[in-house]
Amino acid sequence: MSGRIWIQGAGELASGVAWRLQRCGYRVMAAELPEPLAVRRLVCFSEVVHARECQVEGVTGRLVAAEEAQYVSEHVTVVVDPQARRLQELGADAVIDARITKKEPAPLPVGDAPLIGLGPGFVCGRSADVIIETHREARMGQVIRQGQAAANTGVPGVVGGQAARRVVRAPAAGHLQPVVAIGDMVEEGQVLGHVAGQPVLSGLAGKVRGLVSSRAELSVGEKVGDVDPRGSSVDPSRITDKALAIAGGVLEALLCWRIFPDR
Repeated sequence: MSGRIWIQGAGELASGVAWRLQRCGYRVMAAELPEPLAVRRLVCFSEVVHARECQVEGVTGRLVAAEEAQYVSEHVTVVVDPQARRLQELGADAVIDARITKKEPAPLPVGDAPLIGLGPGFVCGRSADVIIETHREARMGQVIRQGQAAANTGVPGVVGGQAARRVVRAPAAGHLQPVVAIGDMVEEGQVLGHVAGQPVLSGLAGKVRGLVSSRAELSVGEKVGDVDPRGSSVDPSRITDKALAIAGGVLEALLCWRIFPDR
């Protein structure tokens, strides 16, 4: 095995997986949407869709045209390829579906490669070979070989004693026009920006841990921001323990299949 890993998605959890696998020596390619919806953008390789290059905790992500992309070890390669057409051409030693749709996703052209699904929506033996648990209270990071992951509750995970209040959602369809930046301290009720002229308000006091790109096309109720009640102690540029635990589960699955790094 040559350690070629295709990840469908380059958002927060996908990026935590990509970061760990690249550091271990795997050659990682991540496929994204043309207008990513990631909120925690300082830890997402999807940022390269607009910036062409980014750093996530010392690992470089680089945008490459899908038709020119190859697996490399020097950085995480990101392509705009929602249908994974390049995967069909290049192949992979393993495929990770990190779209986090929370429902059974559209199939990917995996060929003979084993498929790892992240979170709810997958069924072992039908839509994925194994599943990595993403729920904080259901053995997060566990490799599931039979059945399914814990069901989606629709409630965000608890951070600093807060769940739903820390998540900021679009009051209308359109684009976010922010008036604060990731890393700013804000108060409860403070205006974070506007969507279609309507104010986007913080549900609590804390540090802005994430904001969606102003280029993203939003629907009503779409997640646009994340305010962390833990405040100044929070570093928005750090990968979360959740993403690292899930990445550890992915690594376990790869090693059990004897899919080793390329170095």
